Amino acid sequence: MSDTLPEKWTEFMKSAGVDESLWQTPLAMVAARRKECTVFPPEGKIFSAFKLTPPENVRIVLLGQDPYHDDGQAEGLAFSVPDGTPLPPSLRNIFKEFESDLGRPAPVSGHLGKWAESGVLLINAVLSVDAHTPGSHASFGWEKFTDGVISALSREKSGIVFMLWGGFARKKVPLIDKNKHTIIENAHPSPLSAYRGFFGSKPFSAAEKALKNWQWQTD
Repeated sequence: MSDTLPEKWTEFMKSAGVDESLWQTPLAMVAARRKECTVFPPEGKIFSAFKLTPPENVRIVLLGQDPYHDDGQAEGLAFSVPDGTPLPPSLRNIFKEFESDLGRPAPVSGHLGKWAESGVLLINAVLSVDAHTPGSHASFGWEKFTDGVISALSREKSGIVFMLWGGFARKKVPLIDKNKHTIIENAHPSPLSAYRGFFGSKPFSAAEKALKNWQWQTD
């Protein structure tokens, strides 16, 4: 199964003036790399987030940095792991804050497909990685593509909540029109920073409030 950006996203990006080379070039580099070593996510799953959340359904953008690099974890959705996989530390902390913030039980599974299907675009800034080598595809050009996605959504749509966790994600603030969208900035949920501003930040209730506010303005 090959990796192909879904048709709706291809049309959306082209209509927003984003050149197709921004995703085709890194895809070609990934295809070449797969011949030399194991690359995550597995073939056919690089664009999982885009398959589950078409552009017309995007209500929240949750941005990660790059995919999990250990075996059996990356599945093309930022922070998500396949059903039945032990929770990575960052995802465990996300679920802790979710439960504390909303007073609702955290998801049982680490697979965030239901979030994606409900309009949460779970994308990493870099969409691929060599096995066991974090940041190894940072030079492939993926960030130009994902910056293009963020910019296109900002220009073409309104009322999206952009959840930016950690210094890397917060660098994307200049790409977003604050007059048309809501930006929620927090510390990263990793064990290194969760106790320095992520726990207790209540990002989920803030996102729900922002979505209701945008809905009220457009009703």
